[in-house]
Amino acid sequence: MIQLTEVTKGYMTPAGMHVVLDRITATFPSQQSIGILGRNGAGKSTLLRVLGGAELPDQGYIQRHGRVSWPIGFAGGFSGSLTGRENCRFVARLYQADLDDVCNFAQEFADIGDYFHMPVRTYSSGMRARLAFGLSMAIDFDTYLVDEVTAVGDTNFQKKCREAFAERQERSSVIIVSHQMSTIKQYCNRCAVMHRGQLAFFDDLEEATALYEAA
Repeated sequence: MIQLTEVTKGYMTPAGMHVVLDRITATFPSQQSIGILGRNGAGKSTLLRVLGGAELPDQGYIQRHGRVSWPIGFAGGFSGSLTGRENCRFVARLYQADLDDVCNFAQEFADIGDYFHMPVRTYSSGMRARLAFGLSMAIDFDTYLVDEVTAVGDTNFQKKCREAFAERQERSSVIIVSHQMSTIKQYCNRCAVMHRGQLAFFDDLEEATALYEAA
């Protein structure tokens, strides 16, 4: 479970402060799959980074109960000078997971051959994404954060990603951000709509769709 209380986040622009999250108070319960729907620029990805701890709120506070993932597929946290394996070992230590199990799973899942033992700076963007998704699946989390990464790689890799994600979804909470209602309907049983810095929750996905389309 993740609880937000009066969470505010903004960024300075040439025109002044742009508030992306405006005093949001919300609860993401355990054992639920919740989709966050919103237009491009609505603040979905910012919210996900704040939920995962990659960014801190300007005001308010967040309580996380259980282990929360980084945004699945996010490859920006890799050290380019380290090999894929070294990056995996580093992350495994952070989460106190078995180093060999994490490395072996990520290597097999990413399927990038000898590049796994080469510096990440030599990877293509697709290879980084494959490794990032594999590493995300290699560690057990109570809540998985997903930022529209189901289209990573070729058709076979996408199928492998969907199957792995569905297996994790059976035992963990999932929070997915998207601007496509079809994605939300495929994976989620509840939905929240991001609009003008606010988050509105719906049990009825059709009601969420109506608000999203009207926004």
